[in-house]
Amino acid sequence: MNRREINRALASADEAARKAGSILKSKLNAKKRADSTSQYDIKLALDIQCQKLIEKVLHERHPEIAVLGEEGETGEVEGDLRWVVDPIDGTVNFTYGIPHACVSIALQSRVVGARRGAGHTYETLVGVVYDPFMDEMWTATKAGPARLNGRRIRVSQRSKLEECILAIGFSKTKASMELMLPTFGRLLPRVRKMRIMGSAALSLSWVAGGRMDAFVESGVCLWDIAAGGLILERAGGDFFCRPIDGYQQFRMVANNGLIRKKIERLIKK
Repeated sequence: MNRREINRALASADEAARKAGSILKSKLNAKKRADSTSQYDIKLALDIQCQKLIEKVLHERHPEIAVLGEEGETGEVEGDLRWVVDPIDGTVNFTYGIPHACVSIALQSRVVGARRGAGHTYETLVGVVYDPFMDEMWTATKAGPARLNGRRIRVSQRSKLEECILAIGFSKTKASMELMLPTFGRLLPRVRKMRIMGSAALSLSWVAGGRMDAFVESGVCLWDIAAGGLILERAGGDFFCRPIDGYQQFRMVANNGLIRKKIERLIKK
């Protein structure tokens, strides 16, 4: 895609995210209907409603591009281009009336020469993360800077762990819990503060904006991190991410580019 096409895609993702975000903001304190629940996760009817709204906007402007979303797929998601959508990242927060959730939309392109089913088959060209409760729109394109509400952002320059704030995620499975709890215990006494925010896309964006210094999680899904990962990279950060067993699941150490090795040494102890 050329620059004009990428900018058009960015505008489309921005519009779709704002429309879905408007619904989230209006429904924060309303009673929600759950389609399914587990101990660690909730699926709302509103998840599907918001994804359908996002799909409608994107298909009207880019009918040739498939959508791979947390709430289902449309089109050929293994084709040359695809949208990657999380209509509500932070659903549990949102369900409980905690105003820390967002809409995440990325546009990905197949890497030239990559085999289907290989680890890094796609690269992200456009990333949009919209927090309707703070009215914060985080954006980036592959060749452009990361921005927050149009203003350029950069990662922090903190390199001493004892001065850093780290976010950690525990995904939705018992296996992830068993892996990440010891990690939490090893990191906690070495950093200034640990935070469990409940939205991977926003945690990545906050690292990109310098509010936090790193975010670690195993078992996180592609739609949670595709947009935020690009935003972090274009803000000068290090988005270290590797596929693991499970559909579109990854292990991640996202950081400001100065502390990954220090974090990994503690994780591997």
